[in-house]
Amino acid sequence: MIDHDRLLARTFPPVEQVYDHRDSILYALGLGIGSDPLNPAALGVTYERAPDFAALPTMVVVLGSSGFWAMEPDTGITWQQLLHGEQAITLHGSLPPAGRLTGRTRITGIVDKGPGRGALIYSERSLTDTATGRLIATIEVTSFARADGGFGGPAGPVKTPQPTPERAPDAVHEHATLPQSALIYRLSGDPNPLHADPAVAREAGFDRPILHGLCSYGVAGWSILQATGGGDPARLTALSARFSSPVFPGETLRTEIWREGPEDYAFRTRVPARDVTVLSHGRARLAASARSSDSARPTEGSAR
Repeated sequence: MIDHDRLLARTFPPVEQVYDHRDSILYALGLGIGSDPLNPAALGVTYERAPDFAALPTMVVVLGSSGFWAMEPDTGITWQQLLHGEQAITLHGSLPPAGRLTGRTRITGIVDKGPGRGALIYSERSLTDTATGRLIATIEVTSFARADGGFGGPAGPVKTPQPTPERAPDAVHEHATLPQSALIYRLSGDPNPLHADPAVAREAGFDRPILHGLCSYGVAGWSILQATGGGDPARLTALSARFSSPVFPGETLRTEIWREGPEDYAFRTRVPARDVTVLSHGRARLAASARSSDSARPTEGSAR
C-alpha cells in the first residue's frame, strides 16, 4: 500500500548521462523519421553532416531518467497496474545533439482517487547541462496507479485537461510508423518487453507488442513542427498530452492541430485505420522560426 508521506518524500539520486550524435539519430529513427532520403527536414535530425543537424526536442524524455523506480518494493505501488497517463515537457533552451546532462527527479504530488479507483502520482525531472548547470528542460509525468487507491491520501488537487477544439483542425499531418519502430525506439532507453516480446504482450492483453507511448508522443511533436511551416526543432518549446489508447508499430498516426494563439497550439493524434484517439488534450508551444528557409522545406509525411 502507498504511504503518502513516505512516497512524496522519496529521494532520487541524480542521473548523469552522456549522449552523442548517434543517440540523437537513433531516437529520430525510432520515431520512423527518414523514410524519404531526399527530405532535408528529416536529414536534419538523422544525418550528422547535415548543415542544420539538431536533436529533436522531445528526446529529453529519454535522457537523465531514474528508470522504472515504481518497481522497487518500498514504493508501495502495484507496478504491474501502473499506466503512463500524461506527459509534458518544457524546453528552456535548445537540446544539443551531443552532451553530458544530469537528471534530477522528484515526486510533486499524489492523489488518492479512492478504493477501486486508483491513484495519481505526479513527478518532475529537471535536466541540466552537467558542466554549466544550465537548465535544458523540465519533464512532467502523470502516472496512474490503477490498483492503489484507498490509502487515505488527499483527493486533490487534480490537473484539469485542456479541452479539444470542436471546430475543424487548422492543419493535419500524417506520419507512418515502421513495423520495427518499437524495436528501434527501445534502444533509446525503454527496454520494457511489452514492446518487443509477443508473449509478454499477450499476457498484458494485446495480440502483439505495442508501440511506446513516448514514441507516439515524439511523432506528434515532429508532426506539429512539420505542419506549422518548417522543421526547425528549436521552435518547439513545450509539449503536453494525455495517453488515451495504445498504438501498434506500423500504424499511421494522424495529428490534428489547432492554432490557439501566436505561439500556442492544441492537438490530438489519432490512428485513422482504427478510428481511435491515441493522444488527447494536447498542447504545444512553438517559438517563431529562427530559419528564414523553414517555410520552403518539404515535410516528412503528408500535410494539408
